[in-house]
Amino acid sequence: MRTLTVISLCLLMAIPAVSQTRIVTGKITAFNTYPVKNVEVTSKKARSTVMTDSLGHFELVCNEKDVIMVKTKVFEPYSKKVTPEDESVTANLIFQDNKKNRESAVGLGYMGSDQLSYALMNLRGENTDFCNYSNIYSLIRIKFPEAQIKRGSNGVSEGVYIRGNKSFELETEAVYEVDGMRVPDISFLNPCDIASIDIMKSGGTAIYGTQAVNGVVIIKTRGN
Repeated sequence: MRTLTVISLCLLMAIPAVSQTRIVTGKITAFNTYPVKNVEVTSKKARSTVMTDSLGHFELVCNEKDVIMVKTKVFEPYSKKVTPEDESVTANLIFQDNKKNRESAVGLGYMGSDQLSYALMNLRGENTDFCNYSNIYSLIRIKFPEAQIKRGSNGVSEGVYIRGNKSFELETEAVYEVDGMRVPDISFLNPCDIASIDIMKSGGTAIYGTQAVNGVVIIKTRGN
């Protein structure tokens, strides 16, 4: 009798654990265009691993609060937390361009030779992870650690300070240039619309005026 009770308790404890696992589907692409084949996709907590098929699709066993991870030799590592609402995941991998990686990407079957050659010549603007950021300031904060982000007096608007805001009496906010035009604010920009972003800290900033001594944020949007 005691043995049956112990077995029953073990089964009851196992049922919730099993019910928390589920299947998450997804698709892996590169340059926001081409499916990436033969890539290993892993769930951190459920410890399940699958390979993407010829269309970049996968089906992965995950826990409710799991992390999906993709690690390859030629793309930047990718990870995403799985929420209860996530039934499908789409990931665009960022290709690390060099001669060895070009050979490996084709040799390992991730992409076709013609696809990779065309992408590197015509789709470099798609080889970014900008869409993974909720706003332009989050993007700058991660991509440029030397930049500081400061909230405005209303608690919403923000500014970029390349060399730090050492004095509240001095105007130290960076100059912003979007598609060749100087703008007073960049909060309106959607990260997905950005083709490239760079920060100029010294040398060449004089053409922007005295305020540019604190740096210039130069942004180009897609289609410009």
